[in-house]
Amino acid sequence: MACYISTRQSRYYAALETAYGKASPVTAASRFTALWLNVRQQWDEPRRRDKTGTRTNQGVAGRLRKRTRFDLSTYVFARESGTTPPRIGPLVQAGLGAAPRTSAASLPVAQVQGTEVVFGAPHGLLPGDAMSFDGELRFVTACPDAQTAWLSAPLSANPGLAAAGAVSYGLSLQLPSVSLYEYWSPATAVQRVLRGCVVDEVEIVLNGDFHEVTFRGEAAGVSDSKSFEAGEGGLENFPPEPELEELMELPVPGHVGQVWIGATPQAVSTVASARIRIMNHAEMRWRDFGLMEAKCVVPGEREVSIDLEVYSNDADIFGEIYASASRHEPMPLTVQMGETPGAMCGIHVANFIPVVPEFLDGEERLRWRLRGCPARGYREDEIHVAFG
Repeated sequence: MACYISTRQSRYYAALETAYGKASPVTAASRFTALWLNVRQQWDEPRRRDKTGTRTNQGVAGRLRKRTRFDLSTYVFARESGTTPPRIGPLVQAGLGAAPRTSAASLPVAQVQGTEVVFGAPHGLLPGDAMSFDGELRFVTACPDAQTAWLSAPLSANPGLAAAGAVSYGLSLQLPSVSLYEYWSPATAVQRVLRGCVVDEVEIVLNGDFHEVTFRGEAAGVSDSKSFEAGEGGLENFPPEPELEELMELPVPGHVGQVWIGATPQAVSTVASARIRIMNHAEMRWRDFGLMEAKCVVPGEREVSIDLEVYSNDADIFGEIYASASRHEPMPLTVQMGETPGAMCGIHVANFIPVVPEFLDGEERLRWRLRGCPARGYREDEIHVAFG
């Protein structure tokens, strides 16, 4: 018997579900590294209003509904290559909705002029797709023809003879659900499976010690190795952990990256911090008569917001930001985390609407705080996330 359970021995796995609330099997390749997984379960116990002759809570007869909420935090990690999906890919897809798109692993570059790139072969790209150019991750904003693409920001270096691919995640009307597995050592400890996990909020924070990604949401239920009953989540037996494989993931330092803002994109090198949130306002179907746990999810109106703090100067871009904020007009925003192929994460917001900044003058340098800047779109296009 172990004297305690070491949290360093926790292991997490994720897999997209084919049917809501039915646990999908995982393999060793489904494992990912995380900071923590918090699971909170609460009984939905109705309040009695009858006269019992006492002040004691005498309880109720019958089973109660149980609500399960979770939040999971992890880093942006390096991968084998730019076209290899991140291990947290199922969670990213669950938070945004659309299946990932992978651009070509190598495309010959014929010409680069500003944000326009002419490839030496048909690119097969769509707006929202991303490409990697020698450590710079860029999003495609338009495709004038089969070999030309317009990028979200200019390239600061010569991209060489070829562009590398990336994995891009976009938005959709519906949200897939995920099964989350949590295993501990020793094997006799309580092991858990969260079924029907719906990611209601995705939060990305940069310029800390490391770039962090947090997923919050609600699950249909939890199965554990101690109280499991056959049939829970479509399982006949509690699933054993896949055979362990070595996993060494290296996080991307939080200070490494680029930020570009404006219709004619300009680099902003004085970013103090940034936080990007995607809120799905999902509503679980769990209060129907006869239901003991949620059976499906209905996504609400999506809300994308950005918190940004920058040290200001007299560069033209700060005047543009202030003017756009005063007129409540949108401007493009591109964020790149990391600078090494295979270790980059990018975010593109085509219609970022800055709020009028707060002037923070408590330091030696003037800092602007733009809190709660909304993102707008036309149809499931407010934000794109890519890994390159």
